[in-house]
Amino acid sequence: MNTGAPETALTEAEVTAIRADFPILTTRVNGHPLVYLDSAATSQKPRMVLDAERDFTENRNSAVHRGAHTLAAEATEEFEAARATVARFVGVDADEIVWTSNATEGLNLVAYALSNATFAVDDRLRLSPGDEIVVTEQEHHANLVPWQQLALRTGATLRFIPVDDKGALRIDLLDEVITERARVVAFTHVSNVLGVINPVGEIVARAKQVGAITVLDACQSAPHLPLALRALDVDFAVFSGHKLLAPTGIGVLYGRSAVLNALPPFITGGSMITTVTMESAEFLPPPQRFEAGTQRVSQGIALAAALDYLGAIGMGRVAAHGRQVSHRLLDGLATIEGVRVLGAAGDRIGLASFDVAGIHAHDVGQFLDDRGIAVRVGHHCAQPLHRRLGLTATTRASGSIYTTDAEIDLFLQAVADARSFFGVAQ
Repeated sequence: MNTGAPETALTEAEVTAIRADFPILTTRVNGHPLVYLDSAATSQKPRMVLDAERDFTENRNSAVHRGAHTLAAEATEEFEAARATVARFVGVDADEIVWTSNATEGLNLVAYALSNATFAVDDRLRLSPGDEIVVTEQEHHANLVPWQQLALRTGATLRFIPVDDKGALRIDLLDEVITERARVVAFTHVSNVLGVINPVGEIVARAKQVGAITVLDACQSAPHLPLALRALDVDFAVFSGHKLLAPTGIGVLYGRSAVLNALPPFITGGSMITTVTMESAEFLPPPQRFEAGTQRVSQGIALAAALDYLGAIGMGRVAAHGRQVSHRLLDGLATIEGVRVLGAAGDRIGLASFDVAGIHAHDVGQFLDDRGIAVRVGHHCAQPLHRRLGLTATTRASGSIYTTDAEIDLFLQAVADARSFFGVAQ
């Protein structure tokens, strides 16, 4: 039971035990033990998840739904049980969970469905010239480009909540940006560049004042924070399995039941229909309406195993560990001359994007890789945010439940050594 008391971070012994569940963490890279600090791009997978996918494939592999044989029935039962596990993890009902290939597909699903003006839906879900779509200047391209395209298809106007010089959202401008013409407000829970947790409540409250639909990018929050979507009161949310200790090729779209029921299908074909004639088709209700074709059965089952794994640890403790990783990263980088960390102070996940004066991010990344330290370099699919902050690329270090203090210290020493190696030391 949640008593409201602060959760304690994972102990060193607990992190060591967790690491033993991840086979890849014993890998050596360039002669060094792997230090994996690229979990924001894709997380590593525990043996429990790897075993779940293999066990299904070896013993119950079959197409789900409508099969009359035993394997099909067992596969369907396990697949739908996995959907229920996902729903419990985020605090919603199972019929509000749509399987997708990834979060990007989920965002495109919503954007394309909203542009289908021939479908009889709630007027709020039908965009036309003069309407406005609102995003933020922090967005990953996956939560920006689909809305740009929706604006082009419908004649709506795309607006954005700007950031300040440190990258923080200008919440003081909410009333100015989210006007009575807003129909959709799409925003990230946690920036994949900054690691800062955004004020969901304030944004949702303003959107509701003007009757706009809200779409939450939870890709960086779902793996690191307790995520109660009903309590957050958003209409849609997306996240990807591969950032949540699960395989690639599986993602989740949450849609509030009343809104999800009002949307037309995105991809059509088999498995999402009731009746088809040569002239027309009728569609199943959600979530199956949005799940055309052969589903990602083994991946969905493995995602449920990943959520069970995280649930056994406790998402409150996962979040506490992330804050500990964040503090160690930020405190350490602050001591290295010439390093600029992006993002304002505040509640963050275990992620830091930074620039080293005089050294290109790709050179920093290569230097670290020579020591077996895996980080992400580039614009992290957030070019507008980097441009606003005066940069073209940064280096990003991101941890997970398997990240140790010793690994962070190796990383920090390597960043400091990079300055000497490239001739920019004091």
